[in-house]
Formats: sequence, structure tokens, C-alpha cells
Amino acid sequence: MQQDYAAIEKLKLSSIYLPSIDVLLKEIRNEMFKTKNLLQKEKIRVVSCTRIDEFFSDVQVTTAGNDEIFRYANQALKKQVEQLILNYIKSRNGHS
Repeated sequence: MQQDYAAIEKLKLSSIYLPSIDVLLKEIRNEMFKTKNLLQKEKIRVVSCTRIDEFFSDVQVTTAGNDEIFRYANQALKKQVEQLILNYIKSRNGHS
């Protein structure tokens, strides 16, 4: 969403969309902060996310004594993020 923000700013009706996106981004940042703290308590840390090419990205995760690199399909990550955002919006609007 952060990357799409600049494109949305260029829309003629951006003043309608941007306030909602700003609120959503703020709430998502807060959730990410809480999640990061929970992971930190378990001594788990996401070190980096590196785009390998247009199809795959590597995520490096560190735990107590272990470093792991997980490879994900970018399309799968995109779909997962889309679903999480849609679920979050629905839950904020009181829908199930």
C-alpha cells in the first residue's frame, strides 16, 4: 500500500481516497509494531526481505541460534497481503 500511495496521490479524486488509506496505513503500522514485539519476546526477528527477481523474494528470519531464509513467490505474497487488508477492513467495518 505504501508503494501504491504515490500513484493514488496522482488520481483526480485522491482527496477522497487518501484519508481512508492514511487511517488504514496507521492501523496496519500499529498492528505490525505489536506483532514485532510479540516476535521479539520469542526471540524471532525478520532481518530482511529481498526481492530476487520479478517472481520471488527471500525473507531472512533469525531465531535464538538459527538463521533461516525462506523463498516466497511474489504473487503469493501479494495475494496474501490483499486478503489480510480486505479482512482487516471488513473487521473494522463490523462485517464478518
